[in-house]
Amino acid sequence: MTRLAEKLSIGQVADRSGVAHTALRFYEEKGLITSERSTGNQRRYARSVLRRIAFIRAAQRVGLSLEDISEALATLPADHAPTKADWARLSRDWQTELDARIDALQRLRDRLTGCIGCGCLSLRGCTLYNADDELARFGPGASKLRPMAEGGI
Repeated sequence: MTRLAEKLSIGQVADRSGVAHTALRFYEEKGLITSERSTGNQRRYARSVLRRIAFIRAAQRVGLSLEDISEALATLPADHAPTKADWARLSRDWQTELDARIDALQRLRDRLTGCIGCGCLSLRGCTLYNADDELARFGPGASKLRPMAEGGI
């Protein structure tokens, strides 16, 4: 165990990681990072927390949920910085999910012109939300945008 005096304060972690104090406290509340308390009840973090924070931020940037991130971090050592092999394993685990998201975004991009032109307002065949004019049974107009009391869906 590292001596408490060798650990980082919340301010130092915020400065080094570029993450706000409030986010650090939130991450700690969610169990994504941990700290010890000084005799004055101040948070003190191991230096390895900086890598965990970098991992959290990178995972959030690619769209992973905090639940996914938490599950991944639970497989990593809590008392020292993860190794390159640890990071490689997590990357492999998420590759399939990220590939599926990329595929979905590419399909959306390829169909976007039709979607913008229709907005699910009047075209009979929105390729995204009204394939084969399934919404015709709800009458004309933007049936998805009408309040439920007016017959919206």
